[in-house]
Amino acid sequence: MSDKEKFAGFKKKLIADNEKEYGPEIREKYGDKVVNRSNNKLENMTREQYDEITGLENKVMETLQAALKTGDPAGKLAQEAADLHRQWLIFYWDNYNEEAHAGVVQMYVDDERFKAYYDRDRPGTAEFLRDAVIIYLGL
Repeated sequence: MSDKEKFAGFKKKLIADNEKEYGPEIREKYGDKVVNRSNNKLENMTREQYDEITGLENKVMETLQAALKTGDPAGKLAQEAADLHRQWLIFYWDNYNEEAHAGVVQMYVDDERFKAYYDRDRPGTAEFLRDAVIIYLGL
């Protein structure tokens, strides 16, 4: 199997795992068309794009952890983390909008699965990210 075929299989598994874990609820909330477009973006992503988004995801988390130490969601580092988070979302979303961004970070707080992911190193991280994004968006 070639590297290209392995990567294609890897992306299909990511999509299948996401559909299994979140599919019914995200399809109910956002509709099949939106979810299918997002899945299509991932399926058509190149290895270089995937590496870029993985690096961006790491940068979001590193910047967020540094921003947490300041305790200021309006501070420079927190606002940088919010912007990096926006950039990360754009890789997956067909159409970015501020309302949806605000909704996603609120979901990180409200949904225990996402909260556990963001709070794994430090409790309160999900709330801090939400607050930083809301400030970033001017909402």
